[in-house]
Amino acid sequence: MSDVLVTVEDGVMVITINRPKAKNSINKAVAIEIAAAMEELDSNENIRAAILTGADNTFCAGMDLKAFVSGEMPMVKGRGFAGLCEQPPKKPLIAAVEGYALAGGCELALSCDLVVVANNAKFGIPEAKRGLAAAAGGLMRLPRQIPSRVAMEMALIGDFIDAQRAYELGLVNRIVDAGQALAGAKDMAKAIAANGPMAVMASKQVIVESQDWSSDEMFKKQAAIIDPVFASEDAIEGSKAFAEKRAPNWKGK
Repeated sequence: MSDVLVTVEDGVMVITINRPKAKNSINKAVAIEIAAAMEELDSNENIRAAILTGADNTFCAGMDLKAFVSGEMPMVKGRGFAGLCEQPPKKPLIAAVEGYALAGGCELALSCDLVVVANNAKFGIPEAKRGLAAAAGGLMRLPRQIPSRVAMEMALIGDFIDAQRAYELGLVNRIVDAGQALAGAKDMAKAIAANGPMAVMASKQVIVESQDWSSDEMFKKQAAIIDPVFASEDAIEGSKAFAEKRAPNWKGK
């Protein structure tokens, strides 16, 4: 059986890291398969959103250290660690976290747009305990998503935080019962898939890219992304559907 399982149903892709005996740690083969799934997600107009999760009640324990010691790096050129962290997809990606999301596993969750966690989830970037550093985005993304002093503590000490603390810090969107993270993520993905695909992608792009925009340029840069949405057939269809009290029939154009 493959180390990465990919399914698509009702416009939602589910990518499952399937190495439970290795705590779903990432090796080169897994990175390549995740990268391929990201390419399919963005290129297939019938897929509106995706979910990343792990098999057997563990999200991901990070890089496969045994493979690392043997000289293998779980990287994909242009996409970075796990075929994802350096270049996330254009479409929405949701992390469904059960159990541990540690080191590279935490960085995978940080690379996602939304995070649904089971109440038994644990997050951490303990790389410093192994003489390493969270180089797959953790040191850069974490202080953008939670208070910088908390991020600094997590990086320098390496201790874990639980699901409730992650929620309080704004690191995750929803907490669900153990075993229900994937179901919770599917609920979010289905809600996203019901919306206008152009509007969803443009909204994500603005939120992600505007972090680096100055106040002088932000509305001009936003207009370049958003104006095509207002000029689209979907914008007319969405307004008509609202007036006619029916579900819209999106064309993605």
